[in-house]
Amino acid sequence: RDYLRLIARLQLDVRLLAKLDVSDVVQEALVRAVAALPDFQGASQEELAAWLRQILHRQLIDEFRKFRQEKRDIALEMSLDAAAESSGQFEAWLAANDSSPSERAQRNEELLCLSTALAALPEPQRDAVELHHLKGLSLSEIAERMGRTCPSVAGLLRRGLATLRVRLSSQNDQCLPSWNQSPSNSMR
Repeated sequence: RDYLRLIARLQLDVRLLAKLDVSDVVQEALVRAVAALPDFQGASQEELAAWLRQILHRQLIDEFRKFRQEKRDIALEMSLDAAAESSGQFEAWLAANDSSPSERAQRNEELLCLSTALAALPEPQRDAVELHHLKGLSLSEIAERMGRTCPSVAGLLRRGLATLRVRLSSQNDQCLPSWNQSPSNSMR
């Protein structure tokens, strides 16, 4: 669930996140997945994760359409396609095809650890870390989206990364070994 919540938060603009309960969206996607499980053709954990991401993406599109039908202020809401492009670095990391099965398994373990650690952060810190390190936004862009000052966002990032560093290094040593030293470098 934390993994899918992270993916959903990356796909949506902060202003739309304020209008949606990401947990509800993920729950609906999981209900769809359970109903469609007999049709799942994959055999690996990577294929299952990709299949779940597709179901989640379709659920997010449905939610976005609901907002449009209800005539909400779409000018404030970023399209899902643009949001998906802005998280391209993260998606490329997820889908790296040039790695071995053991490297993909390690990457999946790292993602699970990261999504769990991010989910435990206070929401403002989590949003700042995700927007900066996973979506690649500048401090001023984050400040504008969050309705905060740049120094405030910098503080959120500093505290969020410090907390992530502690949480990730306190997890077992095989979890995120390359991020234990500096999570900010690996998330760029």
